[in-house]
Amino acid sequence: MLKTFSLFCFTAFASMALMAQPATKTITVEVKNPAKEARTDVPVVIDLNALQPGFIVKSAVVVSGNEEIPSQLDDLTRNRRADELAFVANIPAKKTRTFTVTLSSEKSDRVYTPRVFAQMLVSDKKGKHVPIQSLTIPGSSNVYNQLHHHGPAFESELVAYRLYFDHKQTLDIYGKFNPGFEIEESQFYPTDEQLARGFGDDVLRVSGSCGAGAFKGWDGKKAIHTNPVDTRTERIVAYGPVRTIVENEVEGWKYQDSELNMTTRYTLYAGHRDLFVEAFFDEPLTDQTFATGVQDVKGSISFSDHKGLVGCWGTDWPVNDTIKYAKETVGLATFIPKKYVVQEAKDKPNYLYVVNAPGQQYLNYYTTFTSLKENFGYKTPEAWFAHIQAWRDELENPCIVTIKE
Repeated sequence: MLKTFSLFCFTAFASMALMAQPATKTITVEVKNPAKEARTDVPVVIDLNALQPGFIVKSAVVVSGNEEIPSQLDDLTRNRRADELAFVANIPAKKTRTFTVTLSSEKSDRVYTPRVFAQMLVSDKKGKHVPIQSLTIPGSSNVYNQLHHHGPAFESELVAYRLYFDHKQTLDIYGKFNPGFEIEESQFYPTDEQLARGFGDDVLRVSGSCGAGAFKGWDGKKAIHTNPVDTRTERIVAYGPVRTIVENEVEGWKYQDSELNMTTRYTLYAGHRDLFVEAFFDEPLTDQTFATGVQDVKGSISFSDHKGLVGCWGTDWPVNDTIKYAKETVGLATFIPKKYVVQEAKDKPNYLYVVNAPGQQYLNYYTTFTSLKENFGYKTPEAWFAHIQAWRDELENPCIVTIKE
């Protein structure tokens, strides 16, 4: 009897110990750079749903040689399960770099130095700014002035953006003198003391334009705002440390004889000035057309390859308070993959492309900017237009990611 009891206890403890062990899966990720130039901060994204690890992934470790690479897990569908693993890496010219990725069912206390930042703030009656992560309102409501910096603001070391929470859904930009993080302290509105310390500030008066690559409707002659809608939501999906993701969602958008439910997602990676923009629809599109591009900054010089890349360089007052702020010079650019381009267009405030994706529930494009005040940026329209053509070429010829299980 004693032996039987001892055997039972041993078996029970062994089973418990086995159950306590976290599930893991290790994969090899190869990233090949086909270009003659080295590439820095290349985004590498692993679709965990396609990988099917067989357990809920709660942590991950990415290693290359003896170096641990900062990474993050993101729940994009808001079901409390990670959908993607993301990291950025430097890849030498014409070389392949190998990474070992270990996924685990156990949470980790690893903390990496953040290289992006995001915040969304609502103001109370006393003027205190309270952090929020998501907000949904009826389409007839207007909280533009109740949200500090009028919507979510987010930044990399190089640039900062904000997404207006209203029918315009415009992307506005914040230029910096020096690389670094400023939005948490300045909250998009630097004080005189912060300006004296070398902080940047708002560098563009977007008004009713698409600013830097906002996704707009198209009425056949001009870009139009996303209105009317049943509900409007803006949220911060990911805060970093490698990338920040911000979304705008509208339900019941009455548009071109249809009713659309659409989510526009903006992803900013560490070390990047450009945004990756995606538009998701809950049903396949038919013949609806949309528009995006860049604002025609006052007195601007424009550039287009007539295939999906458009840019401009111009100088204007950035805000209405022209006593405090000097004129700002900026370069803007948007690149749309050719398969989505219907035609090039121009309305009064914008240089545009008309786009569509019939039969699809998704389309994507990219947008970017520079500010003349940057000590790390571009100083002439010629330099900017050369940069955005090289940027387009890199986007059209990305690094090749191969996963080996």
